[in-house]
Amino acid sequence: MSAHTSEKDVPAVDEKQQKPTAIAPEDAPENAKIVEAANTDLALALATGPHLSPYSLRSIQLYLILLVAFMGSLANGFDGSVMSAVNGMDQYLEFFGISGADSGGGVGTVTALIFGIYSIGSIVAVPVAGPVTDRVGRRGGMFLGSVIIIVGSITVTTASHINAILGGRFILGLGVGIVQTASPSYVVEMAPPQWRGRLTGLFNTFYYAGSILCTGITIATGRLQTTRSWRAPLAIQIVAAGILAIFSLLLPESPRWLLAVGRKDEALAILARYHGADDPNSPLVQLEWREFEEAIKLDASDKRWWDYRGLVNTRNARYRTFMMVLMAFFGQWSGNGLGYFLTILFANAGVNTQNARLTLNFVNTIVSAVGAVIGTTLTDKVGRRKMWFWGTLASAATLVIVTGCTAKWGKSGSNPAGANSAIAFIFLFGFVYSLAYTPLQALYPAEVLDYNTRAKGMAVYALCVSAASFVNTYAGPIALQRITWRYYIVYIVWDLFECVVIWFCVVETKGRTLEELDEIFEDPHPVRASLRKRRVAVVNEKGGAVQAIPVKEDSV
Repeated sequence: MSAHTSEKDVPAVDEKQQKPTAIAPEDAPENAKIVEAANTDLALALATGPHLSPYSLRSIQLYLILLVAFMGSLANGFDGSVMSAVNGMDQYLEFFGISGADSGGGVGTVTALIFGIYSIGSIVAVPVAGPVTDRVGRRGGMFLGSVIIIVGSITVTTASHINAILGGRFILGLGVGIVQTASPSYVVEMAPPQWRGRLTGLFNTFYYAGSILCTGITIATGRLQTTRSWRAPLAIQIVAAGILAIFSLLLPESPRWLLAVGRKDEALAILARYHGADDPNSPLVQLEWREFEEAIKLDASDKRWWDYRGLVNTRNARYRTFMMVLMAFFGQWSGNGLGYFLTILFANAGVNTQNARLTLNFVNTIVSAVGAVIGTTLTDKVGRRKMWFWGTLASAATLVIVTGCTAKWGKSGSNPAGANSAIAFIFLFGFVYSLAYTPLQALYPAEVLDYNTRAKGMAVYALCVSAASFVNTYAGPIALQRITWRYYIVYIVWDLFECVVIWFCVVETKGRTLEELDEIFEDPHPVRASLRKRRVAVVNEKGGAVQAIPVKEDSV
């Protein structure tokens, strides 16, 4: 039975028997288990048939497979922190003649170009990333992007002139743009639906694994008085990209991609192995397979490298794209853009030594990583919409306090307790932002896009992220130089605007298969439809058969 019919809550039963009608909870058989879920087909499949145990050998294999894809996020996290840390080193600033050593890091136009050109590289990747990921598969996209990251890392590590830094940063942005299209698509398509939030959220949490590695290294290398102080951190990004390049082509391919290119036997075998505990007749595998065949079109726009119309040619597609674009811009403009300039923020708060600023940068990364891990564990429990809204509101609240403390006590030595309060709330901002946004930034865009537009949609997502990031990284150093702490107020006002949009527009995706979301986006009121719950009574009958009887909605 189609997962999208009006009778989707009614299970397949013997044709000689009458299909069950909706009952009140008190009329359910004694051995019935009442299940409340957004997708009752999925809840029934998970309740009645073999599927992966979190601790089985197949699950461990799946974790290791996804760990390779996580290297794309780790490399991105390393780069996202390495320039912030290096930009706070006097050795780097003096070698390239960049102004700003007396303010805790490079500021002004040159620094803006160095940070901003990375985003330009990611923008240039957009026309390539989607078609490559559709044409050669998710694995091929990860491989190509990681090789380009290695080239960029070598270029910036060996740079002796500012032009080489600019060129290397551009190449890095290009490679990361491709990896950030292919890797999240791979993870969200390989993850079983019941674990999708946690596993895909964990992908983006590895951003902080790279960030912690980077900021820890820079504390040690920052004490060196040679160019190794900044060259060593820039070189280590090669490691994560190298792991991804070596192992990506050894991974099993996404079953959705295999089905889309006509390789059905391989697709079903991989789906059964990693979603059904090696049983192709598992109810979960059968449910997903039926939905795959309905949703994946062999002549869709993903087969034409130039065709992006699938993102906007229907109301359903436009709403999906709108959700993706919201996450792209909100994820970059909620205050995390200040993270590129943490050493400058710490200087604004009264921290006046390089080693202290680098150490605080490392501590902030640890705190943010803890928030990201906690957020990852909550995505499948709390839901995407609640985390997004409350995380954004809390981000605004913490920035208000940072702004007030910095404005009043930011001058070095004026009030150590007040300066420490500003630093504490910078840490708290990193915690709440990471709790909400780090898991969702990889998960939500890949979820809301359907298979036929996922790769190109994720490429457009990377374009939007890069455009938003370019505003952060180019405007940030200039704004911090000219208006210092007043720049924080821009983010506070914007966060409050985001909360309003999230409340009225954002769709909940928790508890549904990727294909079943089509029903939500087809509804005249997608937000309302996404929050609707259905209940069924799961009845174990004689002989091991299982029946699901819908429970009346008005009986709740």
